[in-house]
Amino acid sequence: MKPILARLSRDLPAMLGLGVVVVVLLLAIFGPWIAPHPEDASASHLLRRLKPPSADFPFGTDNLGRDILSRVILGARGALQIALTVVVVAMLIGVPLGLVAGYRSGWLSETIMRVTDVVLAIPQLVLALALAQLLTPSLESAMLALSLTYWPFFTRIVYAETRRLSASLFVDALRGVGAASPRIVFLHILPNALSPVIVRATIGLGFTILVAAVLGFLGMGATPPAPDWGLAIADSRTYLPRAWWYATFPGLAILITVMGFNLLGDGLRDIVDPRLRRSR
Repeated sequence: MKPILARLSRDLPAMLGLGVVVVVLLLAIFGPWIAPHPEDASASHLLRRLKPPSADFPFGTDNLGRDILSRVILGARGALQIALTVVVVAMLIGVPLGLVAGYRSGWLSETIMRVTDVVLAIPQLVLALALAQLLTPSLESAMLALSLTYWPFFTRIVYAETRRLSASLFVDALRGVGAASPRIVFLHILPNALSPVIVRATIGLGFTILVAAVLGFLGMGATPPAPDWGLAIADSRTYLPRAWWYATFPGLAILITVMGFNLLGDGLRDIVDPRLRRSR
């Protein structure tokens, strides 16, 4: 762990991304205590609606008089909850399928990979929108739709790593001493295939936050009065450009969070596979 942190500390963009991720994580955990107006998660104050940024309300107020800064802070928990749930569920589906398809050959492997290819051929956002349309608009529906469209990314990565590792000498040696297939797959191949999975998961967290914001913007994710970033941007459309702050600050929260996860993921990728290192 220490060598990884030491190498990561020499990568300025990755450290910037790590800093952003840590800040967002702290906001998600301690948001109700950090937010200046935590009651604005659901309350409304019509007498102070659409106030521009000021000392009392640094990010201004929305159409119901709620403090936008507080709702941006409180929205971090929902964004991370969606991202972590989607990525974990996608890994639980995609990683075992990739192991089975990569270690075994025959009709089962071919079926898994052909289904994976079909799902990957459709843009995730389009497929997630189609699935979300079939479900009741809610946070749970958005997470389910995103999970069912993200697992093929993990399947493809684990499949390639399992194929490569299955041809290694240490796997041949394990087979030679009579080690059972489950022992080889889960105790030897899986640990060696986890590095690219972790990188994919880190980048996937940021991408999932972005797609979840799009679903919220289109009314297929979180529902009012939840402090959701995508939903806030959707509500602000009526008041643009006069109330520019209404859409600007939730949009910046999405931009900075996604950028943080992507920079951290790029840094981890450079450590895992130096051949893909970014040019500096």
